[in-house]
Amino acid sequence: MAKSSSRWQLTLPVAAAIWAAIVILTGFLGVWYGFGGRRFALALGVAAVLFAFEFSLAVPSVLSVAQRLLGAGGGILAPLFPLAAVLLYTFGVTANWKLLLTAAAYVMLPALLAATAAGRPAGAWEDYVAVALIWLPVAFRWMYLLFPYPPPLTHTLSILMAVSTAVAVFVLLRRLEGIGYVIDWRRSFGRNFGFHFLVFAAIAIPLGISIGFLHWDPTLARLRSLSPTALGILFFTAWPEEFLFRGLLQNLFSRTFKNEWAGLAVASLIFGLSHIAHAPYPNWKYVLLATIAGLFYGRAWMKTGSLVPGVLVHALVDISWHVLFR
Repeated sequence: MAKSSSRWQLTLPVAAAIWAAIVILTGFLGVWYGFGGRRFALALGVAAVLFAFEFSLAVPSVLSVAQRLLGAGGGILAPLFPLAAVLLYTFGVTANWKLLLTAAAYVMLPALLAATAAGRPAGAWEDYVAVALIWLPVAFRWMYLLFPYPPPLTHTLSILMAVSTAVAVFVLLRRLEGIGYVIDWRRSFGRNFGFHFLVFAAIAIPLGISIGFLHWDPTLARLRSLSPTALGILFFTAWPEEFLFRGLLQNLFSRTFKNEWAGLAVASLIFGLSHIAHAPYPNWKYVLLATIAGLFYGRAWMKTGSLVPGVLVHALVDISWHVLFR
């Protein structure tokens, strides 16, 4: 990390080291589970490329250079990067022309909508439709059809594709202000993180136990799997969901309603409802707790203007749940 006055910023060498460690670990896990050969190598390579695209742009200096090089109108080229990655996967793994067309539509339709809204304030109807087109295929697992192999990477590839497309559309093309996508650390972040995690835990644990959603059940087996699980939660659950629900949706709703608290409430309710399909369906207990969690994650974003504190709170909540509760 590099220090700038009272702020620490992620640097490209550190980001590259983290990226390499996660890709290598994923490769070893894939081999451990019995996958290998050209198709696995290609799928892993596509995942690595998509992860490099989205993660490198969280480096402040890289994002600044990318936006400057693309200029005001060059952002329309940004979606070509995730498009090229998914086309490579489709040609090399599935060889299905129908999936090829679907993948192209998935990337280009949100980009065209964002381009149409250029010059208008954020919160135009095109923005909301673009978010829906990017995220609903993931939420309903339609995206899994694009990435059927290998099964352990299906969800991860879907998430990487969605985040990379959203970054291309909203960070590089639409240039939505206030997302807080870059990774840095300021002195106030520690207090913000600690406050939101501890207060939420004080509310959610007793409530979750009382309604039968949480059951105290720490196990050594889950503790042993903590390292890869924690990395997966941080990079492929907490970061993507905070980017979507806070950086995009809460941001857009706050601008539409011209009220940041209204934006927080609506985005948190949508976040809660996105958990309704978890078994047993409809899972209203999960909706309730996720909505409350969304209020704390969203407030962390709202008070700092950065995704980082909310991502860390979100990740620690999920990791604590994984280790300590059923």
